[in-house]
Amino acid sequence: MFKKIDYNSYNNRAYHERYMVKKSDSFFIRQTLNASSNNTYQEIPLDLGAYVDALGKSVLRIHNIAVTFSDPAGKALEVTGATTAAAQFQLCTQSQTDIVFSSNRAVVSSGKLYGVNLDPQDGYPQVSHDTDVLPQMWTNGYLVAVDSIFLGGQASSQWTSNVYMSITLECTVETMSEASAMALALSQQGA
Repeated sequence: MFKKIDYNSYNNRAYHERYMVKKSDSFFIRQTLNASSNNTYQEIPLDLGAYVDALGKSVLRIHNIAVTFSDPAGKALEVTGATTAAAQFQLCTQSQTDIVFSSNRAVVSSGKLYGVNLDPQDGYPQVSHDTDVLPQMWTNGYLVAVDSIFLGGQASSQWTSNVYMSITLECTVETMSEASAMALALSQQGA
């Protein structure tokens, strides 16, 4: 009833070598962005040139993303007085000039953090990220075929210090057909 596939035959092996993605061991890419606290968009590129070469059929698969929001010393954020504060980040395949909707095809990942300080004597806020949940994981990962991705962020002025956003990406390098790698790269560069 079912036909047994011989993966060792030349035709099947050639098919799998041409279309199947080959994997490497996972590794981590880390970056920190000073998003300031003046409610203006900040951005920093992450160079992927050592991992991605669409012409050479090499692409990056991001499996997981973890983000930390902190003060300049890597410690917990505090909110000024009895007020609220917000901070948000996005990781995109194209440079941006402001926060964009997560439906934008350049967005790989995004997250928002809200802080509410109900006690003016205590600067540590009650925190929520329910509107855009962190961390982010994908069942099959997120393929990237561009040479750089961009970590952008913005923080409101109600934080007592600049807001730093540190991102850790668990990745693998994989190969795919040149045509597929180029099509993916082109789809991640256009507007």
